[in-house]
Amino acid sequence: MSVTILHFNDCYNVESQSSEPVGGAARFCTALKSFNDLDPLILFSGDIFAPSIMSTFTKGEQMIPALNSFGVHCAVFGNHDFDFGVDILTDFAVQTTFPWLISNVIDNETGKPLANGLITYTLENKGKKFGIIGLVEEEWLATLATIEADEVTYFDFVEEGRKLALQLKEQEKVDYVIALTHMRMPNDVRLAENVEEIDLILGGHDHIYEIKQVNGKYILKSGTDFQRFSKITLTFNSSSVDVQIENIAVTSKYDPDPGLDEELEKYKSVVDGKMDEVLGEFSVDLDGRFSSIRTQETNLGNFICDIMLSATHSDVALLNSGTLRSDRIHPKGPFTMRDLVTILPMMDSLLVISISGEQLHKALENGVSQYPKLEGRFPQVSGMTFAFDPNKPPGQRVDPQYIKIGDEYLEFSQQYRLVTKAYLCQGKDGYDSLKNCKTLMSEEECPELCTIVQNHFHAIKVLTGVVQHKTNHRQSLLCLSRRHSAVKVLEEVGKFQVHKPSDHRDVTDSHQALPAIVDEVEKSTMQIATES
Repeated sequence: MSVTILHFNDCYNVESQSSEPVGGAARFCTALKSFNDLDPLILFSGDIFAPSIMSTFTKGEQMIPALNSFGVHCAVFGNHDFDFGVDILTDFAVQTTFPWLISNVIDNETGKPLANGLITYTLENKGKKFGIIGLVEEEWLATLATIEADEVTYFDFVEEGRKLALQLKEQEKVDYVIALTHMRMPNDVRLAENVEEIDLILGGHDHIYEIKQVNGKYILKSGTDFQRFSKITLTFNSSSVDVQIENIAVTSKYDPDPGLDEELEKYKSVVDGKMDEVLGEFSVDLDGRFSSIRTQETNLGNFICDIMLSATHSDVALLNSGTLRSDRIHPKGPFTMRDLVTILPMMDSLLVISISGEQLHKALENGVSQYPKLEGRFPQVSGMTFAFDPNKPPGQRVDPQYIKIGDEYLEFSQQYRLVTKAYLCQGKDGYDSLKNCKTLMSEEECPELCTIVQNHFHAIKVLTGVVQHKTNHRQSLLCLSRRHSAVKVLEEVGKFQVHKPSDHRDVTDSHQALPAIVDEVEKSTMQIATES
């Protein structure tokens, strides 16, 4: 006797992609339904309501009809499902036709699982009883901007997983225990190594397709973004269960489900009119892949951080790479609003703080502490250079003698002007050293991240004559980019060059003396007064 399970995780964009497997929620729905004759269990491992272009406008509401059309039987919450807060999430969850689990996090206010999730769930298929647990890791729980650490109680996933699996087998008399998890693979491995009573681990959080066998059980990650799912066949024998796994690619051979396609159109129309505006053009590909941007410096990270630096007259810009969400190569050529919002789908507030050299060093240590894991805390920077040794233990990887701020070496006692996300200044993603620093520019005073990037493109259009400057007021044009951007633009159009050493990326233009031509551009072309 065999039972079929269809599993997926980490889906953000309902639209199809430009290359195979093209995915898309409506086509994904058709692919799932193609297995209806097998009466499958459909299970989901978290992250669907955010982030995405559409979710910026809808908070993820478009995923409710999608999930219900899929026929999901059970799901575990992921970290990004909390992006718009617990209230929104609980409202959306009750509109779905299946239960959500979060077995090891308790809301201290209610004494119940966070977001009204369930602890366990049982269901039957073809005469076999299945017990399902939903487990998450503490690492991402600490990064949630919408939840304070002291508002919840976290239970170790190994201890809780063992207790609940035993309960399901001994008290509920289930035949098979499945853990739906939203954790990094090393934590899934730890769970498999230490909990004999769990039979199968269906994971999320890692945007990859991966199968591991640990301690006699399978751990499975089923890709991302409606492009793939897993077909798992469990064959129950007299004394064992045989597991067969098939990777199903959602290609263009599947037609979009017409009912869901029509349902999603009303959400698409909200943003479609604005998303195809061309902001500018790039002469090189931009690398936003998680495998790159969460392990090393990339040109996309440099681009965003350089703009942050110049927009706020800061000494240093630091951005956690988890902010940059596209997970793809952006090809050279026209760069649209759709591209920008795919990279920066959230409304990210900035903050300028005064930070000591010692605190900055600690921040960098935290940023590289999880390498080579693809963690979102990995830093993208501007205004500084540093190096780290991944062979050394976390906390000892960044040698301060190799850190330079502009043209000068870091001094622990020196105060620096740092622009970063307000999120990180709450100590999120492990950046505890940024907490309690003196605020130089508040969230209300700082521009929003996506806005300053748009302004940067607009400033280039003004400087190159593509767009006419209609007013002397700076807010219409170069108010957020000014001198640094002027240097960059003038280099691009060939009016002069700034020497850059070959051994390091130069991110210190804002600290250098600028040629007089920049002042003339600001005075005559931009009509912008100099600010301190």
